[in-house]
Amino acid sequence: MDISVVIPLLNEEESLQELHDWIAKVMQSNRYLYEIIFIDDGSTDTSWKVIEELSEKNKEVKGIRFQKNYGKSQALDAGFEIAKGSVVITMDADLQDNPEEIPELYDLITKDNFDLISGWKKKRYDNVISKNIPSKLFNAAARKTSGLKLHDFNCGLKAYKNEVVKTVKVSGEMHRYIPVLAKNEGFTKIGEKVVQHQARKYGETKFGMDRFINGFLDLITISFLSKFGKRPMHFFGLLGSLMFLFGISLAFYIGVFKLYKVYHNIKTILVTDNPWFYIALTSMILGTLLFLAGFIGELIIKTKSDEKHYSIKEKVNL
Repeated sequence: MDISVVIPLLNEEESLQELHDWIAKVMQSNRYLYEIIFIDDGSTDTSWKVIEELSEKNKEVKGIRFQKNYGKSQALDAGFEIAKGSVVITMDADLQDNPEEIPELYDLITKDNFDLISGWKKKRYDNVISKNIPSKLFNAAARKTSGLKLHDFNCGLKAYKNEVVKTVKVSGEMHRYIPVLAKNEGFTKIGEKVVQHQARKYGETKFGMDRFINGFLDLITISFLSKFGKRPMHFFGLLGSLMFLFGISLAFYIGVFKLYKVYHNIKTILVTDNPWFYIALTSMILGTLLFLAGFIGELIIKTKSDEKHYSIKEKVNL
């Protein structure tokens, strides 16, 4: 199979038929072998009914319906698991991503041998204050932190080699950082393509300002995980050891200084009246806790199994 198109969605009943017809037209005109995988992330409208109807008319349409709304990352992860195409394309269901971009994205992966191509919506039709400006700030921070020179990390239109989506595990709210996750897994040929952005035709956006706050928090998380995710002891253990060493050295100094004064009959305060004693004690306790955190982190990494963080309610054509 040439292409798998993975489409996460939430309450997009009005756009699904039009999106399907558009994708099918592009695929058939280019004679691709394809599948369209809709992931219904707990919609409360008739989105799933539309997907079922589409699957009856077109055997290339597949669908997964979540028991409830789990989030875009979990929806993408479910789609990636079943995708069979040598190239996997992701796009949003709101018709703001243009299916006409698919052939060029496919060629960049198959002919130019890119591991991942991220779309760049250079010209946007979103609200400037609520989305464009925060998006620019977010992307600038992501570029600085990750080292990837991408302009639009959050663009839903992306293309991947199949082995990339089978390797990268997307959880939490990490869908924004799939290029970073791919880079951390050794897929270094990551590129960018300017894609057409279209104004929303139906309904309203499902994302508010809070996604940018969450995005920055996730950026801190991914930056930490990229450096210490596989070896938490390198961070917690080192910091804990330094704090414990500082505390015990300070306690040793306090004890020796106290004995020196007692030996020479010099008036001195009790050790427990010395504020530095409590600083030393706190440093030793925190150092021990940090060391244990690193050790427990290492045990978790070595013993954890792959877990699914979503519950599937229904499937079609699977």
